[in-house]
Parts: sequence; C-alpha cells; structure tokens
Amino acid sequence: MLRESYTAIVERSEELRGDFATEPYECGWAGEAIFFVRILEREGNLEGISLHVQISPDGIRWCDEGTSVALGEEEVAFCKVVHFGNWLRLSGRLPDGASIRAIIALSLKA
Repeated sequence: MLRESYTAIVERSEELRGDFATEPYECGWAGEAIFFVRILEREGNLEGISLHVQISPDGIRWCDEGTSVALGEEEVAFCKVVHFGNWLRLSGRLPDGASIRAIIALSLKA
C-alpha cells in the first residue's frame, strides 16, 4: 500500500530576527514529520543557534516538544519528529544583529 505524504512550506523567505515562530500546521493525521530548513541568507553570528519544535493541542497554546535543529554552516538542515499530537511549528531566537531568510518545509507521512 502506498503511504500518504504531504509537504507544507511554513516559512517562505521572510526575514527572521529576534524571537520568531513559523506558521503553525495542523497535521494530526500524520504519523511522522520532518522539518527541513534551507538558509537562503544569513547575517550575524548564528553559531550555537537552534530552532525548536513546538507542539499544540489547539494551534494557539504552544510547548517545546524537545527536538531541535541546529543552524550550522550547511545550506540545509533537518529534524525528525514523532508523537506530536495535532499541531506543529518551529520557534527560535536569534541574537541582536543576526537575521536569516529561510525556506522551512514540513514533510508529513501517514
């Protein structure tokens, strides 16, 4: 049987500074998820910076799931998530003077 899959772009090249979060995505039908982060532009020191997976029962109130993706020198980074309930997003905090433009995709499989 062919598995069902879907990819949603949750961040599309907007400048991210300070505290931020991607668009939330309702994906309770999926059994696994992978966030792909493709850095298009970077400014400032991003050493040691990670984005954190957050989960929510309603898409309004959020808590850290525990998985993170490090922003290194690579063009593309990813993290895998299971047991996430109904809503997912990535959040992060960039230091003063730092910013990124990125495409962040959420790939889901049932």
